[in-house]
Amino acid sequence: MPDSVPSPAGSLRALHAAGELVAAYPQVRGLLDGAPAHELDFAGRALARLDPDEVLAAHPGTPVVRVAVTGRGTVGELVPALTGEAARHGMLLRTLVCGGGYARELADPRSALYAHAPELTLCVLDPLTVWEKVAEPWLPIEVTVAAARQRALLAELAAAHAAHAPSGATLVLNTVPLLRRFTHQLTGLAQRAELGGLWREFNADLLYMSTPAEGLAVLDLEPLLAAGIRADDPRMGAYADAHCTAGLLAAYAREAGHLLRALRGGAKKCLVLDLDGTLWDGVLAEEGPEGVSASGSLRGAAFGAFQRAVRQLASQGVLLAVCSKNDPAPVARALAEHPEFPLGAEDFVTVVADWGSKAEGVHTIAARLGIAPEAVVFADDTPFERETVRAGVPGAAVVPLDAEPALHTEHLLADGWFDTPTLTEEDRLRPTRYAQRERRERFLNGSSDYVSGNASRDATGHQAFLAGLGIRAEVSPAREHESARLAQLSLRTNRFNLTGTRLTTAQVRQLADGSGTLALAVRAADRFGDEGVIGAVFGRVDATGLHLDNLVLSCRILGRGIEEALLSGLLYAARAAGLPAVHALWRPTRANGALRTLYPDHGFAPVPRPGAAADGGSLRFRHALERVTPVPAHVRLRLRLTEAEVETCTPSRT
Repeated sequence: MPDSVPSPAGSLRALHAAGELVAAYPQVRGLLDGAPAHELDFAGRALARLDPDEVLAAHPGTPVVRVAVTGRGTVGELVPALTGEAARHGMLLRTLVCGGGYARELADPRSALYAHAPELTLCVLDPLTVWEKVAEPWLPIEVTVAAARQRALLAELAAAHAAHAPSGATLVLNTVPLLRRFTHQLTGLAQRAELGGLWREFNADLLYMSTPAEGLAVLDLEPLLAAGIRADDPRMGAYADAHCTAGLLAAYAREAGHLLRALRGGAKKCLVLDLDGTLWDGVLAEEGPEGVSASGSLRGAAFGAFQRAVRQLASQGVLLAVCSKNDPAPVARALAEHPEFPLGAEDFVTVVADWGSKAEGVHTIAARLGIAPEAVVFADDTPFERETVRAGVPGAAVVPLDAEPALHTEHLLADGWFDTPTLTEEDRLRPTRYAQRERRERFLNGSSDYVSGNASRDATGHQAFLAGLGIRAEVSPAREHESARLAQLSLRTNRFNLTGTRLTTAQVRQLADGSGTLALAVRAADRFGDEGVIGAVFGRVDATGLHLDNLVLSCRILGRGIEEALLSGLLYAARAAGLPAVHALWRPTRANGALRTLYPDHGFAPVPRPGAAADGGSLRFRHALERVTPVPAHVRLRLRLTEAEVETCTPSRT
């Protein structure tokens, strides 16, 4: 009998026992993918013992996050769970646990917390956070006064964190559980209800403080407690000053890990769904479009509820696609005509229905949408298909559905794969933008001048296609409501991101409002519709010229000449403003290697720089503005470099 395949925890235990965990650190992410809670607990405890410097020495490209953890009592137990969650998402933590009390640590700019320079500060508010300021005997109104003072203190500490932490850092607070051992000290039922209402107002005020894109996030613990997690253990509180249970801290760490991934731009973009046993009840190939169901029975209704949850995600910009082992015609008919389905054919941006590998299907979907395969979440009820995608599409998230459709929604939402700091109007319009993209593709394929297989005529036909699009682009200082979108582009765009720099909304606003700094929004439209804000330019202007600190463009508009128009337009505008040169930086990331020659292709000369290799291979360039590549003839570009200067770039300018 062949040996059984070891569990992820078993493999990790073996590496740990052999002293090979540091050498194998890049494998940890895959080993923890889909691991159950008890395996994550062991993994976190083993990984928390590793020296980050040793891991970085062996794997220099590992993303590192500096984290500070503080609270009122003992909070160190959070670190292993948080370490395991970070490793699941491919990140390595440098963690400082502060023991001086959160109020003092956050208020003092010279504290160890700020010396650590954290990107993420977790301030754990335990169930005794308010009660330590309430003297006995008490009435609900006295608890309210203490809660109001606590709320004011937290606002002051959040302001201190914004002032003293590194730019772009995020402070994380949480709602405070109300314990039965306090509520039931009130014997009057009316007073007990009053306390419950006042406490919920306190937590609501905390939640209204949350602005994750601007450096303050508040985790809501109520859904975790509603799932059956106990908030406190009186014995641990009395004897160890630990006022949150290990289960609550593990769940907190999971939510904090999702937040960290979102702040680092790791939100997924596309949900790829199986059909039989996933989206509907029944087997299409056996029962036909009329035989499958998402209502009409208790089991069928569970599939209908799952479809409604998926539709809710789509309403917020999650792209929906199908990857099914079925013939395409019945699939198309079922999606378009079935009267029971909350989802219809128009809700899916693309469908792959064939009998090939689902890993190949996911790659096909990603290629059609112009997104990286790792931006996909794949949901399927068949273990074999899930393992096929997990092995064949590294980096894609795989959701382990099973034979119980009533739990599909819970499994899909468990890891917050689509969480983003702020939902923008561009997010909501994303499916519409991709529908416009499909119409462009049909226009291209139907062009009479486009002849497949003939290189010269293909080129001519493609130029005719571009000319027929009527592309219009506008570049100007970001408007107030566009700051969140520019920050989101810096977070979520990987392929056309010249430096990989991630910015928060607050940082974008600082650039937009600063003296000599630039945060320009790139907008585009064509005959098929308005694309909205599809790019960003971050830079500075000084006596030496225009400095392009980063250029970011959405992948969905690449290949239309907008990137060439943008760069040429910036050069024209700098020359018209009388600047002596334009300076630019390219910093390599895992996804932007194709952009290494972008600046040289537009006349930039490399600037020799000693120590560039030590700076991660970054390259600097300079353009003397003597000869500027013309804006592509098919793009109508308007570019405003600053509020005071207006420059219109036309194709005829040289």
